[in-house]
Amino acid sequence: MSEAVTRTLTSTPGFLASLDPLLREWLPRQRWFAGKGRPVTGFSLVAATELLPSDGKLSLYHLLVRAHQPLALGAETHPGDCYQLLIGAREALPPRLAPALIGHVEEGPLAGRTVYEALYDPRPAELLLEALRTQARIGGLRFEREQDQEIRPGLVPRVMTAEQSNSSIVYGDTFILKLLRRVVPGVNPDLELPLALAREGCPRVPAPTAWIRAEQSGEPYVLGVLQPFVQGASDGWELALRELAKGEDFAAEARALGRATAEVHTALARALPTVTLGRTQLDLMVHGMLERLDSATQAVPALRPYAPGLRSAFEALGTLAAEGRTWTAQRVHGDLHLGQCLRSPAGQWSLIDFEGEPARPLAERRMPQPPLRDIAGMLRSFDYAAHSAEPAMPGWAETCRAAYCSGYAEISGVDPRTDPVLLRACETDKAIYEVVYEARHRPDWLPVPLSAVRRLAADVGAPSPLISPSSRRLHP
Repeated sequence: MSEAVTRTLTSTPGFLASLDPLLREWLPRQRWFAGKGRPVTGFSLVAATELLPSDGKLSLYHLLVRAHQPLALGAETHPGDCYQLLIGAREALPPRLAPALIGHVEEGPLAGRTVYEALYDPRPAELLLEALRTQARIGGLRFEREQDQEIRPGLVPRVMTAEQSNSSIVYGDTFILKLLRRVVPGVNPDLELPLALAREGCPRVPAPTAWIRAEQSGEPYVLGVLQPFVQGASDGWELALRELAKGEDFAAEARALGRATAEVHTALARALPTVTLGRTQLDLMVHGMLERLDSATQAVPALRPYAPGLRSAFEALGTLAAEGRTWTAQRVHGDLHLGQCLRSPAGQWSLIDFEGEPARPLAERRMPQPPLRDIAGMLRSFDYAAHSAEPAMPGWAETCRAAYCSGYAEISGVDPRTDPVLLRACETDKAIYEVVYEARHRPDWLPVPLSAVRRLAADVGAPSPLISPSSRRLHP
């Protein structure tokens, strides 16, 4: 593949217009679409590249498309999030690709053809790996890899069908390619942090083998990351649910996971700069937490009765800052929960998916944070798991939360429970985020984080937020 056999399609008349009615219906149904609940009024093309010239049977297009939506129902429409799409076009779709159907094009350059989500098709998936292996340049796309990493050709692809906020392809149980769906310009922590950890020699994070970049209007985009696939690994969330279903204790695994988290935090602190959060920085942090609370209470009225108690968690942190208390901040995972952890068959835990909370701006996700932000996310995750059991098992969550903190202290030398004010503030901030997420994406789950909100709002002056459980979680 080379520039000579590819062409950009941004100037092709009618290309995006022919896809518009199909994408308006298909895109909002995707798990990774962030604008649910607001109508899509149109699209603008950021970039389009023909990856596979039509041979009469199959053509393949890589698109960066910006969806136009109002900020709220009834508001003025504006260009919104940019999404990465891999669109295949065939004269007829074979039955095996029926689940990938987007629709039938009626007019324009693709008139008469059927378009579909091409990741489900082995040939396009093989093309992506070959481009990474050969470090190809196709249109505005750059396929790059670590020079000391080899990618064997001919690995058989399969798309992962589990619910994710991105899309992943596994190649022969050797590699996994994560394609970012909602993309923003800038340095993406999902590549930046694993590269830094690999160069620091941290074994707890799979080292990036290769990645896909693009540049538009002078700004870089990270579009995908290829990493080793941990064959036979258990997802931490699924593992926890299995142990719950059997009535088995999970404390030993929680302690090991706490140790793994501390190893990653320690390596990140060595690899990248740390900062001291003084009064000014802490005031900004508290202000951000209060703003998110105010915004959440507007979006989810069920939060309003608890707002004063939740506000007290953030105000207590502000009081300590006013008294001269400081904290160290560093780069962290940013969205840590059981679903972001893998346990190998040998029992070793790894952390994955360093993208951070996708709903937050990229600049915010790349800012140094107190490590307790990650720890609070994991504590919330144990609560979600415990409340997925029938009946709920709050004691299981208490045990896991305590074991996780103890394991973390074994490596870091600092037990998170010795900093209850910051930990409560971080856990409260996370629970508020979850309430908004569930209200937008899975309303049936809204009572789950609301149970945590009730506990945290009443937890004024408690010595530790590890005493009572909150709620279950199928991770956003």
